[in-house]
Amino acid sequence: MDGLVTIAEKTSTKPAQNKRAKFVELAESRTVNAIRAIRVIGKLGNKSAYEYDDSDVKKIINALSKEIDALRVRMTSKNGKGEVEFKL
Repeated sequence: MDGLVTIAEKTSTKPAQNKRAKFVELAESRTVNAIRAIRVIGKLGNKSAYEYDDSDVKKIINALSKEIDALRVRMTSKNGKGEVEFKL
């Protein structure tokens, strides 16, 4: 009977460990991808290659800031997914 309790304990904690490991794996990968994407957007700041004005910059920054705010809400509450939309 002792063996059964140990097996039950192992099976109940293993899914939680798998969920944690999956979260860490995906969080690291997706955060790195997001940082890279932001850096690529930053390359648009090359005035010799692109033409843009302050309103374009503000729109990009506002869109990214809104998404960071939405991320904060999703990570700290039980809210669902939001839609992605951006236009200059």
